[in-house]
Amino acid sequence: MPGKSDNLLVGLSIGTSKITMIVAERDSRYPDGVHVIGFGNSPSKGINKGVISNHTAARQSVERAYQDAQSITGISPKRLRDTVVAFNAMDVQTFLTNGLITLGGIDSKPVEAGELERVIEIARANVALPNNMYPLHMIPVRYTINGDIVEEPLNMSGSRLELDMQTVAVPRVHVENIKRCVEKAGLRVKGLVLKPLASSLGALSQEEMSAGCISICIGGGTTGIVLYESGRVIDVISIPIGGDHITSDLSAVMQLSLYDAEGLKRRIFDPKFSDEALMREGFNVDLASDVIIARLEELFVEYVQAELSKYNMQLFPAGIILSGGVSFMAGVDKILADILRMPVRRVHEPVYTMPPNLDNAAFVSSAGILRYISMTEADPYLFMSADKPLPGSEESKQDRSENNNSDNNFEDNNEEYNPAQDEIYDDDEDEDEDEQPQRIGDFLRKLGDQVKKLF
Repeated sequence: MPGKSDNLLVGLSIGTSKITMIVAERDSRYPDGVHVIGFGNSPSKGINKGVISNHTAARQSVERAYQDAQSITGISPKRLRDTVVAFNAMDVQTFLTNGLITLGGIDSKPVEAGELERVIEIARANVALPNNMYPLHMIPVRYTINGDIVEEPLNMSGSRLELDMQTVAVPRVHVENIKRCVEKAGLRVKGLVLKPLASSLGALSQEEMSAGCISICIGGGTTGIVLYESGRVIDVISIPIGGDHITSDLSAVMQLSLYDAEGLKRRIFDPKFSDEALMREGFNVDLASDVIIARLEELFVEYVQAELSKYNMQLFPAGIILSGGVSFMAGVDKILADILRMPVRRVHEPVYTMPPNLDNAAFVSSAGILRYISMTEADPYLFMSADKPLPGSEESKQDRSENNNSDNNFEDNNEEYNPAQDEIYDDDEDEDEDEQPQRIGDFLRKLGDQVKKLF
């Protein structure tokens, strides 16, 4: 086991059907220096369409995944506590803004970090968000120097630097609910990433991103779409429809329980199960197939195709990369390819070598969180948050210094965990709702100035 907490990467993927905690250590022998060493997994309760609908049930689901990760990895809870959380949100909005600065006089000069952060600040200032929206990601889409597109502006010479930046915003209430749920489960939110983005990072190769492609991840309650052009994210879309819609329709039409309808959905296009075998069990295979195909066509035509219609599909020669639990259904890639008239590749395993039972397309978001952490550490300007200091600011330098000092002083002998030692309030389920805002404030103060700076 690694000797310091800083050697661990911990991610928590919160979805409609499952919650997964993924644990990795830094190891240069593996891709991106990431070696997955364990996980925790729990069915989701209290989450609808990727959004928390019951805090108590959702918190308990997070706790079970947390405890499962402790049991499987043998790592103490303290070292697993700081986690980057991937989550879904309704009403995801994107805002494209521009920043432009001159680099000096007539003569060209190389772009330094100060100039890069100045143009980012200008693009950030041009984002006009409603008060109820939270700026989750700020993503540079395109840099140009003297009008020419450049992949990396630092140290490139010119007299004019320009940036097109995409801000991905979600309802602030969804962020507050996620953070409160995770923190009440005994964890600390080190960072947040929108789940469609995490899923794309867990599914796509660097070559596909560079060529231009579209990631589509169909989960239980939502479908996430992320578009890449020249290696950079140009749009993020979340559709509040997923595999659960197929299950509920099968349940209603076939007069089955949701559990039996989910089982039938998984088997109906699985070549291991013949039509004859299903019919012997009393299923009307033709009717079930019609229901599933109708729901998939509705998702792909009325929602996915409608969202993608504003783009020139020639910008994405690497085609569509399909992941998520629904992608297991045989033929779903052909249906999507026929509708969009584009090549479709089904993901068979995430980008990192995963533990048994996680090495399939249903767990790409978990691997994607680790890749997100690795990529942002390598390039802190790749995915930024509008309410956090830029990497070169004095506030950010102070945060990093505090983090380093904390890591250097950290000792862990995997001692037995005693929750009473932690300054986390007890969860009184019968408390008055009117007292919660004050209690949340007390809790944040207990977490210290570091966390308040982060969020």
